[in-house]
Amino acid sequence: MLAACSLAAILSVPAHASDESPWSEDTRSAIRLIAGSNTSTDALRAGIEIKLHPGWKTYWRYPGDSGIPPKFDFSGSENLKNAKVFFPAPHLFSDETGHSLGYKDKVILPVVVSPQQPDKPVRLRLKADYAVCEKLCVPAEGRAELTLVVGDSAQNSALMAAETRVPRHMTAVQAGLTVRRVKGGPKPAVAVELVAPAGQPIELFVEGPTPKWALPIPMPSQGAPAGRAQFRFELDGLPPGVNPQGQFDLTFTVVKGERAVEVKTRLD
Repeated sequence: MLAACSLAAILSVPAHASDESPWSEDTRSAIRLIAGSNTSTDALRAGIEIKLHPGWKTYWRYPGDSGIPPKFDFSGSENLKNAKVFFPAPHLFSDETGHSLGYKDKVILPVVVSPQQPDKPVRLRLKADYAVCEKLCVPAEGRAELTLVVGDSAQNSALMAAETRVPRHMTAVQAGLTVRRVKGGPKPAVAVELVAPAGQPIELFVEGPTPKWALPIPMPSQGAPAGRAQFRFELDGLPPGVNPQGQFDLTFTVVKGERAVEVKTRLD
């Protein structure tokens, strides 16, 4: 009985005691873990927060024409079954080196944490390897640890705002998205059309079936009918041995203002 009471006390520790870890800083950026408000230990909400010095940026899960995607290692954690990192919709950056996808100023990447034993807290330990860029890109590394508990968190509103920026899954039919080849050859052109309300800015990003793919960022095309937007890209950056005339799944991220959706569809 005493052990049970002690465990209950641990699980009900007010979250203000562990809202965030200290910042792990370098000369251009800093990284930390934050906790969300949690009502159950079955699935705990957390976030990886990265802040950047003015003029610097870091990368999305797919960096675009250049850059390095971040890597997050939680293998040193305690009572952790799984930690799934989610990426808010990125910004498109364009300069003389091409187009890249990522974040400036600061970003919170939501994390859903599953414990090995739901009746015990999770001690989350993070080792992060990422890149930050101004005119040149340099590697960055950070470490953070945080115990996740049941209770309210002062960081919850910031985490919720980041969660709303994570693209929600949608079918191609729901998004009104169609994709087709419009030119053959060793680098076929692909045309994408989707629903786009008039006057609303829209961006489109594409990823291949595995991280080994490095597809170009789709560029807007002219002449789309009312209520539609059209984009085009070449099937370039395929892994060695992949037939560009073959069938494969593509993942599209559609960003409309502050909202984004993610669509997986087959290119036949």
